[in-house]
Amino acid sequence: MAITSSQVKELRDKTGAGMMDCKKALEESNGDFEKAIDTLRKKGAAVAAKRAERSANEGIVLTKIFNDGKEAVMVEVNCETDFVAKSEDFLSFANLALESIIANKPNSVEELMNTAYNGKNLNSELTAIIGKIGEKIEVSRFTYEKTDSGLIVDYLHHGSKLGVLVKADNVPSEKKDEFSDVTKDIAMQVAAMKPMFMFREEFPRTVLDKEIEIAKELLRKEGKPEHMLDKISEGKLNKFFEENCLVDQVFVKDNSKKIQNLIEDFNKKNSAEAKLVLFKRFHLGDEKK
Repeated sequence: MAITSSQVKELRDKTGAGMMDCKKALEESNGDFEKAIDTLRKKGAAVAAKRAERSANEGIVLTKIFNDGKEAVMVEVNCETDFVAKSEDFLSFANLALESIIANKPNSVEELMNTAYNGKNLNSELTAIIGKIGEKIEVSRFTYEKTDSGLIVDYLHHGSKLGVLVKADNVPSEKKDEFSDVTKDIAMQVAAMKPMFMFREEFPRTVLDKEIEIAKELLRKEGKPEHMLDKISEGKLNKFFEENCLVDQVFVKDNSKKIQNLIEDFNKKNSAEAKLVLFKRFHLGDEKK
């Protein structure tokens, strides 16, 4: 199929790769953007993967911990411009959405928009604010987390464009404050290092197969013999885990430790069995999962 200049520009904007590389990748993939991105990665265009997942949303991320750290909510509300994101009307609506999630515990954004808090229906309030401001505004996603035997902590980066929740179970109540300090550090790690999953077992096989395929292709281009590719690519996969699996990541505040070591050190010191369960990371513009 014929590749247009607008398609080339779009791929270049998403990946940062050169115009000719983008054109050739689109031609090889018959116009399929996802395949074109993979092609660029295999050729060593390292910036392709991350930027392809981004979009240009504005808005705010809000978090709230309640019930003595056993429940938490995080919500992302989007608009078109940063100017509106800082306006009183927008912030008031975002906080209304947050409180309505806590009060009503909806299961989806659609369900949330049909709820009310303090006599204010979210759909009605949204219609009113859009009419007043003249921009598209929407609640794009939220999460509600709960633990019976553990602790949830949050981290909200300056500017409220990036929020994180980290949940752990089996936290001794008398050591809650000490463990909270540990998990606050872990939440900041999630914000800074953008892991994909908490544990290796959570990675879909398709993701791992793609990483191995890309690693082998790059190794072939480096001239590595075919019989060595499996062993070397497994090493590359371990490196991938160290970069993208939270418990395997090097702790940014002490590079002699991994995140898993922080939990192990706490448990050893306190004869405890605390364990990380999950994290949620909302960053404006990230692909919604």
